[in-house]
Amino acid sequence: MSSPSNSFECRWQGSKLLLAAYLACLALAITALALLAIPPLLALAGLALCLGHAFWVIPRQILLSHPDAITRLRRDAHGWQLWSAVRGWHSVQLRRDSMALPGLVILRFRRPGQLFARSQCIGHDALEPVQHRRLRLRLKFSRKRWAAAE
Repeated sequence: MSSPSNSFECRWQGSKLLLAAYLACLALAITALALLAIPPLLALAGLALCLGHAFWVIPRQILLSHPDAITRLRRDAHGWQLWSAVRGWHSVQLRRDSMALPGLVILRFRRPGQLFARSQCIGHDALEPVQHRRLRLRLKFSRKRWAAAE
């Protein structure tokens, strides 16, 4: 019997379903700001924060059109690594609160030397179904998946 391969790589693209969900939540937040009985200046500040967040998150986390967007994950002898156009491949430590659900993978990771963890949502429409399944299985059953980056 052969031993299972320790190498794995997948590449995803922007998710239209995540974009629709984000825009729906943004519309609800803006509607709530409009309906609240607060001073107009506070409502405008809230609107500016909502739009600023949208302009930051949509290209980096949802559509993946920004050069700093994370679009690939691989596992090899050196551990887990993520890829972005700006940084190339860089080692990360996957966090225990990563989730692998049939419709969505929430990849939680921490780069060496950083205090806080970051996350990347990967919808089922961002990968081919077979690749999405392989990613979920790797995240659930991979040995040493929570080991620190080397």
